[in-house]
Amino acid sequence: MNATQTYCNEYETVIRLTQGDQEAFCRLYAAYKERLIYFAVKFLKSPEFAEDLFQETFTQVWLQRQFINPDIPFSSFIYTLMRNRILNQLRQAAQNNKLKEELTKNALDYSTTTEETILANELSSLLDEALQHLSCREREIFEMSRRQQLSHQEIAERLGISPHTVQVHISSSLKTIRKFLNGKSVLYADLILILLCMNL
Repeated sequence: MNATQTYCNEYETVIRLTQGDQEAFCRLYAAYKERLIYFAVKFLKSPEFAEDLFQETFTQVWLQRQFINPDIPFSSFIYTLMRNRILNQLRQAAQNNKLKEELTKNALDYSTTTEETILANELSSLLDEALQHLSCREREIFEMSRRQQLSHQEIAERLGISPHTVQVHISSSLKTIRKFLNGKSVLYADLILILLCMNL
């Protein structure tokens, strides 16, 4: 695939993102994860901290998706967001001697509070419950994609179906899951959508 085709495909993906397409969000998330984390590590010296900033950046992308201008290259847009978060963090670190020392030692220590643990467990439980609303084939494909990290082509070859059919099943699964979660809480729906696009 040449550079022009890549740009066109990404442009179409961004258009879909602005329309609230969860699969488009996940595609962009996966496409930029490694690059943005590597970019952040060069400044923050902490892979864990860099990944946290990446998660925050894409959370902002999803929550403000309708305001994204698809005519601006998404790579420029997302790197700018990430850079601004890095700069803000470095400014905070410069004003906090303890945090500055931890960054320098590449050993930021994050403690998980009881409240955070409860929330994580609740989100995990909700996700498991949501998956029960998928058909057997949807759940099978969803698990292969999200948990086994197989590409659409790999899933298609294993199941003897087309990559397009795989994409249709995944998109349908995300819609079903989000519909279920919306009945619980809009906040949960957005949080778990992001979790779904991570390497679970």
